[in-house]
Amino acid sequence: MTGTAPETELSASRALRWKIAIFAIFLTSGLSIATWASRVPAIKDALGIDNTQVGALLMAAGVASILGLSLSTPVLARFGARRGMLVMMLTFAAGVALVGVGTDVLASYPVVMAGLVLFGFGNGCLDVMMNVEATAIEQLGGKTILPLFHAFFSFGTVIGAGLGTLAVGIGVDVLGHTAAVAVLIAAIAIGAIANVPSRASVDPDPSEHGAGWRERVAVSLSAWREPRTYAIGVVMLGMAFAEGSANDWLALGIVEGHGGDEALGATGLTVFSVAMTAVRVFGGPLVDRFGRVVILRVLALSAAGGLTLFILAPNLPLVMLGAVLWGVGASLGFPLGMSAAADDPAKAAARVSAAATIGYVAFLAGPPILGVISDQIGLLNTLFVIVALTIASGLASGAARPLRQGDSDGPASRDR
Repeated sequence: MTGTAPETELSASRALRWKIAIFAIFLTSGLSIATWASRVPAIKDALGIDNTQVGALLMAAGVASILGLSLSTPVLARFGARRGMLVMMLTFAAGVALVGVGTDVLASYPVVMAGLVLFGFGNGCLDVMMNVEATAIEQLGGKTILPLFHAFFSFGTVIGAGLGTLAVGIGVDVLGHTAAVAVLIAAIAIGAIANVPSRASVDPDPSEHGAGWRERVAVSLSAWREPRTYAIGVVMLGMAFAEGSANDWLALGIVEGHGGDEALGATGLTVFSVAMTAVRVFGGPLVDRFGRVVILRVLALSAAGGLTLFILAPNLPLVMLGAVLWGVGASLGFPLGMSAAADDPAKAAARVSAAATIGYVAFLAGPPILGVISDQIGLLNTLFVIVALTIASGLASGAARPLRQGDSDGPASRDR
């Protein structure tokens, strides 16, 4: 797919098809994750494994995801975004299907783990590529829409969870469920990639030989030598901790820390998720109006204040208000960090990969670390660690200021 010359100009209809294609890819990534997550109890029962072994499966998928993130830049440099995204979507589709085969056909723990390694690697590598494409669309249109792309990822998780609930309810086994989703992912991949244009900044010229590829890889690795990369990484690290910890510990914090029942714990997590998704859907115009840095600082304040209220609130209504503010605060740090990393199209892939790696390591490793700490000082007290990290995120948000020559941090500069 990289054999054609990269496109330099796009018609309005071609640009719209490109945008819809990337929306679909974000949604598909979320769908795949929720498909696996929704069948964990069934997989555990079918294989006869304990929680420690389930944790090992999660660890394998997480490590593979980080490896995929780390290798995404050389993959982009060598094969380009179109071919790379197609291969990675087919890779994690195969992983989802293999999980079903390992569960219901072979009853094999190693096969399920192999499926999750494919799933994690494909999703991790795709994550950088689809964010590079989304930031290019954002720059083409001149409006902040990356949060909306991340909202589509959230929609995918909701759809995946709903399909999982339906599959369980009507008695579809893991194999039937994962095979159907794998076919759907493959179909979306083929249809979406057909509408993604070739671009000179990420798709190699077919006439390039080894030297050209090595130069592209060298450029891609240079992002790790730039202080701005690490400052953006701090912004994303704090917000990734805030989001990841909510997914794993918010409900338990309501139950164990505030005396709520399991239903209230689930309600609290739902409130958090709705608040976060709503800001991702509607927050773009606010960023265009007030600037990327200002919004990041406000959201860091919201996250820190919401977490503090959640920890210290004397009653459950205030706990829920804290969850809302926590969700609002955690909503845009990650996508706006991606936007900032991609300000220079020539180095977008490298910088997005580096910043995303920092953020995702925090997202994946943060909750288990908090669990260890909570055994020593209690869960609610442990959440003060995230308060400190969200404050650090706000303090580092100046790094997200646009790189364009002559731009200033304000509405007129299109500061995202």
